Amino acid sequence: MFLRRNLLLHALLLSQVFTSCRPPAEPSLQDLLTERIKIFRGDVGLYVHHLGTGETVAIRADSLFPTASLIKVPIMLGVFNKIEKGELDYHAQLTYHDSLLYPGEDILGSFRDGEKISLSKVLMLMITTSDNTASLWCQQLAGTGSAINTWLEENGFRHTRVNSRTPGREADREKFGWGQTTPREMADMLIRIRRGELVSPRASERIYRNLARIYWDSEALAEIPPYVQVASKQGAVNQSRSEVVLVNAPHGDYVFCLITKNQEDQSWQPANGGFVLLRDVSRILWNYFEPGYGWHPAEGATGWY
Repeated sequence: MFLRRNLLLHALLLSQVFTSCRPPAEPSLQDLLTERIKIFRGDVGLYVHHLGTGETVAIRADSLFPTASLIKVPIMLGVFNKIEKGELDYHAQLTYHDSLLYPGEDILGSFRDGEKISLSKVLMLMITTSDNTASLWCQQLAGTGSAINTWLEENGFRHTRVNSRTPGREADREKFGWGQTTPREMADMLIRIRRGELVSPRASERIYRNLARIYWDSEALAEIPPYVQVASKQGAVNQSRSEVVLVNAPHGDYVFCLITKNQEDQSWQPANGGFVLLRDVSRILWNYFEPGYGWHPAEGATGWY
């Protein structure tokens, strides 16, 4: 009996030694993202979903946030809806007029009154360079914000809405600006485009190609290898920075949408807190989902920001 008790005690002590030597558990993706977000000075909404494994992180993912230029994805869907109905021609030659001008650094806004441009190029400018003049023109061509909002409602987007130049949404515009959405809905929009489920399969493919040609690549996209395809759209106003990104990663597609509001840092430098947060979250996700890839931005790459 004495020997048996000694053996049991010895086994217990060994178990405690091995337990104490066991390496700590790796932090979960939820933990990694929560820790990074909690030091941000402002409100943050984030939705992450891996299309292959189903792993999901949701942090204020169903709260309303301003879209800024993210609203250009629903506007593009509205235009393609008109194209598929035969009411617009993707290759049509349009005439630009000064009355369309949205003051700023837009490419389209530099056109002379009466110049011609194809609808396909207007759509490209709206997404690739986030051209505001092109975007307001496309909103008009889609049938105005009212028509786009009707389409959004019919396709299950309960929270995403165009506010600017849309009758009845003046109060929403005052609060959210051009448009409003949630991180989950914006991410779901890209997933459904990726799957060919919005407007039509062929329209979804064309839209996805446009979303993969982005000029503004100094935030989330800067932390993803340049030879990996990414579909995305960015948005930024003084108190809000945002991106929705779908990465065609080697081990499976993943999507995320991060939007801020009420952020203290309203600067427009690369070190803006919202821009840094976008880069950090994108880097965390890439390294988490592709841990063995072995890529990081080249030395001096931040000089392009």
